[in-house]
Amino acid sequence: MHAPRCSMSIYLAILISLAAGSALADPFVLATGRRDPRIYAIDLKAALSPRNDGTAKAIVSRSHSSPRHLDGRLLGDPANIVLSDDQRTAFVMNHHGAVDNAEFLQHGGRASVAVMNVRKMLDRKLDDTDAALDRVFDAGWFGGVGLVVLPDLILASYSENWLSEDGSNRIGLIDRRTGGLVGQIEMALTGPGTRQITSPCPSFPVPFVSPTPPPVVPFLSLDLAFGCWPDPEALALGHGSDGKTYLVSGNGGTEDVSIMDLDKALSGVRVVEVAPRIPVQTGPFGIKASPNGKFVAVTARESNRIDFEGNTISIIDVDLARQGSLKAEAARVQVGTDDANAGARPFTVAWTPDGRSIVVANFRTNNVSIVDLGLALAHKPGAEVARIPLVRPDGQPSRPKGTAVTSDGRYAVVSGGARQAPTAPASGTVFVIDLRSRRQIATVTGVGNDPYGLTIVDHVDGD
Repeated sequence: MHAPRCSMSIYLAILISLAAGSALADPFVLATGRRDPRIYAIDLKAALSPRNDGTAKAIVSRSHSSPRHLDGRLLGDPANIVLSDDQRTAFVMNHHGAVDNAEFLQHGGRASVAVMNVRKMLDRKLDDTDAALDRVFDAGWFGGVGLVVLPDLILASYSENWLSEDGSNRIGLIDRRTGGLVGQIEMALTGPGTRQITSPCPSFPVPFVSPTPPPVVPFLSLDLAFGCWPDPEALALGHGSDGKTYLVSGNGGTEDVSIMDLDKALSGVRVVEVAPRIPVQTGPFGIKASPNGKFVAVTARESNRIDFEGNTISIIDVDLARQGSLKAEAARVQVGTDDANAGARPFTVAWTPDGRSIVVANFRTNNVSIVDLGLALAHKPGAEVARIPLVRPDGQPSRPKGTAVTSDGRYAVVSGGARQAPTAPASGTVFVIDLRSRRQIATVTGVGNDPYGLTIVDHVDGD
């Protein structure tokens, strides 16, 4: 494979210039329908109108994340969505690729990335079509989750192996223009800085050298054999005081956080972890860097080995992490519940634009936490400054998953709803929280089936 090239200075300049983009008349929410393989475009202003509360009226369009099957069946498994810097393009991770969710009940399907035109996703006339779909890339491995978008590359993390829920140590580098896999990060399984919570673990050379076959991992969670493979879930970019950008992953298998040298990865180096992994309460899922990149918030969602759900988020200090400090986990905050022994299953996190607060979706306890960064770093009690219950109009549990915050810091938007049968009508929900009053103020119904990731479009460059 050719060594990928990407100028991080250009990337940072683009991030700084985001404010120059033209504002849309209204912000729009793009929510992944997950088992309903469409992306739901929601007019946020319409959602905030009292006459639309508790209805699906704010949904303006639904865009397919994969072409249909020849017989008309919808295909795809959209779990994550990330916008390009100019917000013209959405990149959608189909966790198991172009699958029929009514047929594929196994884990470990090969992932794909859908590249979609945002303008077309917001067009009512293109509702329930694939007109917004520019192209679909093979994502390079199995069980895709995390996405980071650079000027000419996509970084994609994989949490599974072929037909297995465990067994990944890979993060792919994909050319944005061609979809070609131009590089792959490999995370060590043994040796200094690695962590296994199962023993013994398979002997597998990293970096991989053909023709050594990978070990077969013949199990799904829950299984005590989990814990040999990192199984990277979501990804984030952190910034060190040394001027470098670091790639950070939450590892659901080894229940820790890795910090990697992004410049080395972009130059073609395959093993790029720079420090020992940082243990967290249990297997992480959601991960997000603060606006200045100095901290990364990580959810402790669940163990894949035993029946255990977490109830904390960890705040990682990027500088301390890159230096291998034992204090890299700068804070751990209990969220969603007052019972230290109860599971909240925190799913994802989002930062407010000022970097002072973290929004946490707690799946099991059906609420959203607001964590104050200053209080958390000072290890003061009460760092969870608010706990907001989420209520569905039909009385069913809210089961929140995805989180995002508007660019003005006024609203948090949260996706929710438990998984239903693939043939069931759209049953998911998007909740809008006023971060000033810290309460749920609007609800959009009929948003997919088991919706996961979401993002907010508030400008498109070039308008």
